[in-house]
Amino acid sequence: MNGVSYRPGTRVRLRPSRRADIMDLALDGRIAEVAAVEEDFEGQVHVAVVLEGDPGRDLGAASQIGHRFFFAPDELEPLTGPAGGPPGHRVLVAGVGNIFMADDGFGPEAAAALARRPLPDGVHVADFGIRGMDLAYRMLDGYDTVVLLDATPHGQPPGTLSLIEPDLAQLPAGGTPEAHAMDPVKVLALARSLGDGQLPRVLVVGCEPQIRMNGDEIDVVVGLSGPVRDAVERSVPFVESVVTDILADAERR
Repeated sequence: MNGVSYRPGTRVRLRPSRRADIMDLALDGRIAEVAAVEEDFEGQVHVAVVLEGDPGRDLGAASQIGHRFFFAPDELEPLTGPAGGPPGHRVLVAGVGNIFMADDGFGPEAAAALARRPLPDGVHVADFGIRGMDLAYRMLDGYDTVVLLDATPHGQPPGTLSLIEPDLAQLPAGGTPEAHAMDPVKVLALARSLGDGQLPRVLVVGCEPQIRMNGDEIDVVVGLSGPVRDAVERSVPFVESVVTDILADAERR
């Protein structure tokens, strides 16, 4: 497009034309990241972008209105040099779990805490809650590594953090779409099926729960136990260290 190649992760400066509406004009000069390149039924190319610094950018990347914007290719000014190109290694940090099931809400709470911190280019944090299908599709959006934040019982003292790399070869065949459920094994199996057998590297930052619920209880329990609530704060530097190691290892390759 105009001699410029756009793909997910490319950083651009927005230069809306005078024919743009007032909302687009208000974004003039803002730096954004390409989320997708799409073509409509009339053959017109549109570049979807998410704004740099938007705390809801994960919603834009998930195609949510209000955080995803469309521009014509000639309304984008590519950033030059290494900073303008897509990051060499893209990482998705995904909080998963049900906030109405006590300590199962560790993942969403940890993702929210991490999202308040500055992150390297190409590292995105999102709370998927129990949106398993959304996570399966998002994993395949050009990410090299996916880090899941989840409550994972392993018989350790409550609040214990651990780093796990699941054996993806042991995943069951296929995968059943579940729009409002979050079984990580089923999500990974579905993503592998959607990706024609391919998956990014997957790591799990797990937290040992104190209160375990299976979803059959009559009442919901909102809020984390004391040990797991404390673990949320400790998870931030823990995950930052994991991401630093991931990026350093990718740089060496």
